[in-house]
Amino acid sequence: MLRYRAGVDFCHIVSGVFTPVLAKHSKSFSLVDCLSVGVDRMQRNFEPMRKQVEAWQRSELTDVTAKVVIYEAFVEGRLEAPKQLARSVHDLYFEPKYEEFRPRTIWSLSNAFTSAFKDLDPIPQFKATAKLGEFLEARFSGAF
Repeated sequence: MLRYRAGVDFCHIVSGVFTPVLAKHSKSFSLVDCLSVGVDRMQRNFEPMRKQVEAWQRSELTDVTAKVVIYEAFVEGRLEAPKQLARSVHDLYFEPKYEEFRPRTIWSLSNAFTSAFKDLDPIPQFKATAKLGEFLEARFSGAF
């Protein structure tokens, strides 16, 4: 996400994935150099992210566990996301639109959430997606 405010301010795209690069008024500011540093920092974090995705793809869930996670997220309010998305997440997980999300894994559950979030306006979608990783990490931290 790129915002303009008295200079250039590169914000967190996903919490913990990359460190922001900040620059305020400066005669020697180089957007190319700033972007280069930002991209480099993001790329250094691709490997841990790739390993997390692979671990989630290997982590099978029972149907009961998936239902409990959806319940905790929306009914108990442990995830900052609109409660009306609960049915959509449930349907997308148990009847996925894409073959690659058919396995009953944490990865497929994560994709059900993010697919449901696509119905939100951009800012609420961004906020819900950013909170999802933290929620799933906390819920499944002992699974790996």
